[in-house]
Amino acid sequence: MEVKFCMSCGAALEDRNVDGTIRRACTKCSFVHWGNYSIGVGALIAKDQRYLLVRRAQEPGKGFWTNPGGYIEQLEAIGETIRREVKEEAGVDAVVRRVVALRDQPRAIHNVYIAFEMEYVGGEPVPDGTEVDAAGFFTLEEIASMNVAPFTRWLLDAAANAGSHGLHADEKPAVPLAGYGLYRA
Repeated sequence: MEVKFCMSCGAALEDRNVDGTIRRACTKCSFVHWGNYSIGVGALIAKDQRYLLVRRAQEPGKGFWTNPGGYIEQLEAIGETIRREVKEEAGVDAVVRRVVALRDQPRAIHNVYIAFEMEYVGGEPVPDGTEVDAAGFFTLEEIASMNVAPFTRWLLDAAANAGSHGLHADEKPAVPLAGYGLYRA
């Protein structure tokens, strides 16, 4: 679907060359529509060498076991998003340790997915009953025979073999930057 009106002032948009790329731009103000993007996040949480998985109760992926996750809200820090999604979908409390994987999926709505290794804090897996109809901690051996989504299998391999690599949450940056979610090697 083509964007037709300015999200800033409501005027008509036109095609315009912006830095060598044709983009939709406002005929009245300086607004440029840079494209359609979504940012997803996923949690990889281990407890006693078992990984937290949830079974999808809705499409896409109904019936598949996946890691808990979802999409960021406009004014929500990404670390807050993943903690919220894990709590909502599985009833588990966890904190971000590091980024262990990233997927870039260019398409009509360009999707970037960031997978976080999280530290289990508490709670027993309980499905939300809407998005998820089952939740639990499973060993890699148990997971091998489950109906696990292929991307989740890839993420589990990335987490299990990350070693000490990955981007860690920078809780005390040398240069304080209020409102930023900072991760570093």
